[in-house]
Amino acid sequence: MKFSVGEVVQFRKKHPCGEDRWEILRTGMDFRIKCLECGRVIMLPRPKFEKSVKKKVDLG
Repeated sequence: MKFSVGEVVQFRKKHPCGEDRWEILRTGMDFRIKCLECGRVIMLPRPKFEKSVKKKVDLG
């Protein structure tokens, strides 16, 4: 699956704040993502990110 900056993805597990949707801020070997509920920003290595993604979310 291809990912690009600005896309929103849904994770398999929820963040402790209760949200499971994240915005992609940076791609590459590591992904920087931001929680859409609380604004927390984290970085994940590509393999862990790809395993965690359930689907892409269309906000339109």
